[in-house]
Amino acid sequence: MIRLLWRWLSLTIAIWFAALIIPGISVAGGTWTYFKVALLFGVINTFIGSLVKILTFPISIISLGFFLLIINAAMLKLTDRWSDALTLSGFWAAFWGALIISISTSLLFKFPSKFTPVI
Repeated sequence: MIRLLWRWLSLTIAIWFAALIIPGISVAGGTWTYFKVALLFGVINTFIGSLVKILTFPISIISLGFFLLIINAAMLKLTDRWSDALTLSGFWAAFWGALIISISTSLLFKFPSKFTPVI
């Protein structure tokens, strides 16, 4: 449960960071809006993204994983479509946002493992 909450917080921070540095990404609202967008993106990426990644596994292997960024950008664009708060200006904003979010979440999610006590 703690890991799930930390993953959600990491995704929220990553979306905030992507919106901060990429001009084509904006989130209308306050802190809770970022949490809602992160939750929606997480659910979309978990269910739809996982299915698409399984179906396109051969393409991902051939492209050495580059196609996974395209899939993540599509999932971010789908989040934009289903959310009133997230706005993406186009494909490249989604692509760079997906890259920033992927890097940020992987760094943030690994960070607390050094400091989290085992319960």
